[in-house]
Order: sequence, then C-alpha cells, then structure tokens
Amino acid sequence: MNHPLPAAFSVETSSLFTPWCDPLSGVESFVLQRRVAPLQQSFYYTNPSFTDDGRYLWFYCGFPPAGNANYGRTLAVVDFERQEIRHYPETQFLDASPAVDLRTGEAYWCTGPEIWKCGPLVDASPELVNRLPAEIVRGRRPWRIATHLTFSADRKALAIDAEIGREWFVGQAPLDGASVEIWARPTRAYNHAQFCPDPLNADLILVNQDSSTDPVTGECPNYENRMWLLRRGHPLRPLYPDAQAAVAHMHGHEWWSADGRHVWYIHYGRGVMRVNPFIPNPESEPGTTSGPAGNPDPENIWPLDYVSHAHTSADETLVVADCFPGPRTGPAKVAFLNRATGRTADIVTNMPYPPEPLPRYHAHPHPQFCYGDRYICYTTFVYGRSDLALTPVSHLLEATA
Repeated sequence: MNHPLPAAFSVETSSLFTPWCDPLSGVESFVLQRRVAPLQQSFYYTNPSFTDDGRYLWFYCGFPPAGNANYGRTLAVVDFERQEIRHYPETQFLDASPAVDLRTGEAYWCTGPEIWKCGPLVDASPELVNRLPAEIVRGRRPWRIATHLTFSADRKALAIDAEIGREWFVGQAPLDGASVEIWARPTRAYNHAQFCPDPLNADLILVNQDSSTDPVTGECPNYENRMWLLRRGHPLRPLYPDAQAAVAHMHGHEWWSADGRHVWYIHYGRGVMRVNPFIPNPESEPGTTSGPAGNPDPENIWPLDYVSHAHTSADETLVVADCFPGPRTGPAKVAFLNRATGRTADIVTNMPYPPEPLPRYHAHPHPQFCYGDRYICYTTFVYGRSDLALTPVSHLLEATA
C-alpha cells in the first residue's frame, strides 16, 4: 500500500457510484449505488475508513429489522481496483467499534468480549486480536468493549471503554495479544475513548462522561462534566475542572486533531469548538500534562445554533458538520467551512430525517475527511434510504474560494 491508485479508479469515474447534485448549493456528491445490504452507512466520524492508497473503502451494513446501533451491523469493503464490493457477514460488531488500519487495509471490530480483525482481500478470514479477561467479564454479556476503536500513536494498542452491567473499564488492548490493561474503573459511564495521536502522548486517552441506561431500572441520568483526560498511571482529570454542570453537559461529540495538539468538540447551541488541553497541572509530575490546572480557553471556530457532529482536515483549516435541528427531526444539512476564506457550502441542504426503521441504527450523516483529505465521506438519506456518499474536497474548495 504505497502508491495512490490511478485516476481510472477514482470515485468520480467508478461505476459503483452515481453522482448526486444538491439542487440548492450545486455541490456534487457520489453515492454508492451498488448494494450488498438494505442499509449502507459510513463509519462513525472519528474513524476514517478509506485506506491511504485509495484502494479500499470500508462501510457498515444493516439488514432491518435485525440488529440496532448496539449490535448486529456488519462490514463491507469497496475495492476500487477490482471495482467490486465484498460483504463480510462474520463481522457483526458492537456499537460503532470498527476501525481501519489505513496502512494495511485491515478492519478491527468488537464482538462479545473480544476484538477481531480481517483484511480486505477476497480470501481474508478473521483473526482474534485480544479479549477482555475472564475476571472482568464473569460470564456477562458486554454492552460495549469500545465505543469506537482507536490506535495508540505507537500502533501497539487499541483504546477500550468497556461497559458490562453496572461497571465501566477504560484502558488499552495490546495488538500483540498481551493482557488487556485497565487504567481506570470509573463508577459511572465513561465512553468515547480516543487515544491521542501525538507520539509524545501515546499513553494519553480522551474519554467522556456519558448518559447510560441502567440495565435493571432503565434510568438514564445525564452526564455532568463531559470531557476527561486519562494518562496511564494517573487518575482521570476533567478537561474543564471548573465547568458548571449547566455548561459542561452541553459539550459532546469530541475528537483529537490529527497532530494530537487540540481537542475539538461540539458545544450544543454555540458551535464547533477547539481547545488546547495541554496546560501543565501543578499536581502533576514534572514534564507531564495529565490535565489542566484551570479551565483552558476554547475557541469557537464555527458558530452554529444547532450542530450534531463535526470533523476537520489534518491541518485544521477545513471543517465539515452535520446539523439536525433536534432529536428525530429534520430536514438537516451537511455543511462545509473553509476557514481560510470564512466561506461555507452546503453538501446537502435539506437532508430528510431517515425513515423507520433506520433511526435504530444511529443513522446520522457523521461526515468525516478521508483519503488524505481528498474526500468527505458521509451517510445520506436523499434517496429515502441509508446510502454511503463521498464529496470531493476540491469541489468544495472551488465553491468557497
């Protein structure tokens, strides 16, 4: 996987995709028209799935009414060189756990108490990567092993945020099969764990308080202070230690910048925010940044009255977001911001809310930059179903010049 594919295998020229043009903005997307499942869906926005060489694009599959957002979806891959799609029914996964090694093309996912991987080739078969220890599982069925798997910067482990019964575990699962390491056992729900991609902070995880439905009572209390940092050997520390609950519970849907120097997140009702989390804490050991001493100063990069998820290019100059006006409401939009010019363009201006039973599969656009920021990948519902779509970033740069 060393060289980009020739133009003959580009998304724009592939017979697997059909063009769709937004009638108001004029922005063109390419929708995967070849189908292997009734529901075809992009990966969660934190986990790009288009390999570095441009040959493979992984995506989720669903077969309503079977399964839901927690379990039952499977994986398929677009092979641009062979111009075909391969579905792997053996990849049923928990939550939004799948992650792709963009260098090798291998997909990783969680099922039961285990993490598996599979390559993209025709004759590929699954391989066990790691599993939670029996003393943690104790015969129970995990609700999750990882919300969305991420690789450590040294490529030696995957972050986990397991939830089993009324217990939570945050740590790492080594890729070589060595014992799972638990770094923290919080007493309430923490998930959305993401390794910092900066090699200097390979032992740092961003993890977040979240609401969680009690498996016995059905109660679902809201979180109080959303974003936390966890460094191996240190306690959990809030990113905003002085945040009032009325503010901190408005934070959500976080991700690291590609260089690991910023945390980006949504402040609901305000917009897409960016913050530098590396403020030395006087209680930390010299040279560590296990958490801020006081509240860091965030930047409101893209003020928006309503926004659900967002993602950035590697250099942080481009932003994409999906914007739903409220839960289970529509129409929504998928929008693009060129920070250099301050101009925006709608990729989809009026996205209909997905019809039943698609909402049970967490069917949101979840736009993300991918393949070296050449494309934005997202899920679209413009044809009244769940489809995978790609928009060339070059077109958006022209529209926002």
